[in-house]
Amino acid sequence: MNKLIKKITVAALAFGVAASGVFVSPKNAAAAEQPNVNANAAIAIEESTGKVLYQKDADKLMGIASMTKMMDEYILLEQINSGKLKWDDNVTISEYAYKISQDTSLSNVPLRLGEEYTVQELYEAMAIYSANGAAIALAEKMAGSEAKFVDMMNKKAEELDLGEHKFVNSTGLNNSDLKGSQQVGSATDENQMTARGMAKLAKHLIDDYPEILKTSSITKKTFREGTSDAIDMTNWNWLLPGLIYGREGVDGLKTGTTDYAGMCLTATAEQDGMRVITVVMHANGGNGSGDHNSARFDETNKMLDYAFDNFKVMDVQAKGTKVKDPSSIAVTKGKEDSVGLVTTEDVKLVVPKSTEKAKLETKVTLDKKELEAPVKKGTKVGTMTVALKDGDDLGYLDGKQAETIEVETAGDVEKANWFVLSMQSVGDFFVGVGDYVVDGVKSWF
Repeated sequence: MNKLIKKITVAALAFGVAASGVFVSPKNAAAAEQPNVNANAAIAIEESTGKVLYQKDADKLMGIASMTKMMDEYILLEQINSGKLKWDDNVTISEYAYKISQDTSLSNVPLRLGEEYTVQELYEAMAIYSANGAAIALAEKMAGSEAKFVDMMNKKAEELDLGEHKFVNSTGLNNSDLKGSQQVGSATDENQMTARGMAKLAKHLIDDYPEILKTSSITKKTFREGTSDAIDMTNWNWLLPGLIYGREGVDGLKTGTTDYAGMCLTATAEQDGMRVITVVMHANGGNGSGDHNSARFDETNKMLDYAFDNFKVMDVQAKGTKVKDPSSIAVTKGKEDSVGLVTTEDVKLVVPKSTEKAKLETKVTLDKKELEAPVKKGTKVGTMTVALKDGDDLGYLDGKQAETIEVETAGDVEKANWFVLSMQSVGDFFVGVGDYVVDGVKSWF
């Protein structure tokens, strides 16, 4: 009898741990020391899962400078993929775009007033060389005016759930640099986002339009090669292989620099099958405009080293895995009174590199207590959260603390025939009578 009690106690404790859904802060020796990133804000994530690996003031609203052009790229690629624009469509250069393109103190390729350029030419100038006149010309092509494009930018930021933000122009320049042509906000306004928001935008770009990496990874290209307007463009992201601070695996995404925003960089790199996105904002720590251009690359390298040296992506659960708690859901009016539950997809988690077998904490939440027959295999009935036991408390880019997947029925349950349903009704009746009699007998004593 004592052995039985012990087994029950152990089982109860095990059930309590498995069902608790508590996510424990890091206390194990596998947790590596985080880097000291000299920036006003920063974040590093694993791209496929959105798992946050490092963050510093990641929700602080700050200037983003030319990292703005990642939003231009997203909207442009969206219009290309939807058929609203084609790469060989012509763009006529307005006086506004022309005036900005002639400012050699800004990043630019020279554009001719009234001349036509293809969408492809201007896109590459914007993505590779951060050409501001090209960005304005594309904004006018897509929306009719920069002001209307800014409205599109703010709406897209809401749609993508990028968090707190403010867009006032298509370039990321201070409005004071726009030759009196600013369309939105005050004369000295600048675009603002958070490091988390920039990481979200980067993830959306890579997930929705992976072709962005083919352009963002181009180190050098000649604009309008073979013409009198030819200009050599070198990518400002000097972390790209072959450039000054070249690092293997880096293939994007966008730099940014203004006095207000400081040295900024949203970078991405892939190594050993894992892709990481990093964001640094005001990498010089807020000391003026910062003439140490290496700062954003140095601080980005710290986060990339930390991510790739200490973490890996592991398959921890396969699609179709039986759910243990609860293992089934009740079924009424069926040939069976319950049906088993399984997971709907594979689960991957970011784990310390030392991990050989991940210990998981799971929690299942069902949408309802029971189903009514007939029930088809694959019916979605709830969700399950999956987290690494003794994992960190940084959570995911969207604020979750665990990976969430759907749970579905493992098989079919046919509806019982009329005779069986009748017998069930009779059984229910006698159970009810039995309960009534027992209650009546109890009342005698």
